[in-house]
Amino acid sequence: MTRGGRSGSDAPPGHIGASAAAAVAVLLLLAVVVRLPWAGDLGIHAATLERLRHDPLHPGDPLVDADVPSPYYSPWTVLLGCLAKATGLGVFAVLRFAALAGLALLLTGIRRFVRTLTPHRAAVPLALLCVLFLWGPSLFAWSGFLGLNSLALTVSYPSTFALGLAFHLWACLREALRADTAGPAVFLALGALWAVVLLTHQFTGVVASLGALALLLGARPWPRRATLLRLGAGLALGLALLAAWPYYPFFDLFGAGGGLEEIHRALYRDLPARFGLALVGVAALALRFRRDRRDPLVLFFALGALVFAAGGLSGHYSWGRVLPAALLPAQIAAGVEAAGLAAVRGGRVGRALAAASAGTLTLALAVGAWTQAGTLGYVLPRAALPAAVAAKYRPPWPGHRWITPHVRYGDVVLAKTFPARRLPAYGAYTVAPGYPDFFLPDEDARAAAVRRYFAPKTPRAGRLEVLRRYGVRWVVAYRSDGGLPGSDPALRKVATGPRGQVLYEVLSPSGGGGAGRAAAAEAQGRT
Repeated sequence: MTRGGRSGSDAPPGHIGASAAAAVAVLLLLAVVVRLPWAGDLGIHAATLERLRHDPLHPGDPLVDADVPSPYYSPWTVLLGCLAKATGLGVFAVLRFAALAGLALLLTGIRRFVRTLTPHRAAVPLALLCVLFLWGPSLFAWSGFLGLNSLALTVSYPSTFALGLAFHLWACLREALRADTAGPAVFLALGALWAVVLLTHQFTGVVASLGALALLLGARPWPRRATLLRLGAGLALGLALLAAWPYYPFFDLFGAGGGLEEIHRALYRDLPARFGLALVGVAALALRFRRDRRDPLVLFFALGALVFAAGGLSGHYSWGRVLPAALLPAQIAAGVEAAGLAAVRGGRVGRALAAASAGTLTLALAVGAWTQAGTLGYVLPRAALPAAVAAKYRPPWPGHRWITPHVRYGDVVLAKTFPARRLPAYGAYTVAPGYPDFFLPDEDARAAAVRRYFAPKTPRAGRLEVLRRYGVRWVVAYRSDGGLPGSDPALRKVATGPRGQVLYEVLSPSGGGGAGRAAAAEAQGRT
């Protein structure tokens, strides 16, 4: 007991304020789910559900009309696709359900994991605030990164669901290792859970694996031989499930990093501006390291930082996606240590240290919250925002729903990369995928064909050959993009989008391409 008869697990004075701030952030995220702002990869996740909704067993490539596997067909998306097929709900309604489920898993997972680290009640809301706001003074958004603005845009993504599962995996593993008496069924379940995380979002699966390794290395006392054998059995089951997953060959992904490196180079730029506030958490990790050289959060951070640095030094920039393995333990450590110091009611030095810690963390959280204040624009009209907040708001991408009165499910649309990332969300296929496609053997040829169509020096016959080869039914382009002019007899202007994009019907398509799937889906109506 501490002075005054209160236990160290009782709420310190800042508990109510931290809980209120965390509740406001959660309510904002719930409101964002209703709006579901479109940016980043929402199109490919919607396209994945479209394919699964129409053919759950053999969905084919989610972006182009090809019978190849795809890593986007995970246990989670297959479940969502079956939900869409069984209920008749549209994919965006199902994505809202996915957002609610992912957010619930994430919040409960953070709570459960933090409770394995400390009994202090303030630690859970403080850790959540740190995860949302301890990033940097420059806005940054990427799937698998849990800043408030980033999470608002990616809450419906499989990465959010996978991160929620990862937190539960870490909590369950820590509890099982601490008890050192858990039976084989517990570790088999953990192995299955680990496999689901890896299949659902491979980058988050790496983060989850590093976290699990850190928890094992930091376990006190060191697990008994029987526990290690059970852990090995769980690992073997997880590997077997990865190998047996029927929708894509998981282990083939190890050789598919070439097309990802340039995309992820950006993760190594402007690190202080994007992630500098997390240094508060690094200071908290230093305190934990002084107390325990095998602290699991410290080990987790070290493993994540090591892999991230190795990716930058070797040019494997896709390894930068492991950065949450360094950021999350630092952010959680900041919340846990602040809660612990606030609960101390010792002498003058202890109170001064607690006050300094609270002040530093409050300032850092305030800077992070102000950086991400534009997130309010996803739930409030821009006119209702203060001018300074409105200046931080970044409008989401426009959708392409305006094509749906004309383009049917399975039709092939030719477009440049940026619209090609959105068009498949409404059931269309594109000539070239808008994202790297590991299992598509003719990906480079398709991308070259799109460039050739829009290149200014390509003759008309060359452009018509592209349309014929890929069974193109529609072209979506700005007038300045190039390609066949709107007056060409092979095209007919059908509609104009809200930002001046034009939908052209190809009047003389040959067979092939999406025609077969379109005909098969004709009875199911427009998307």
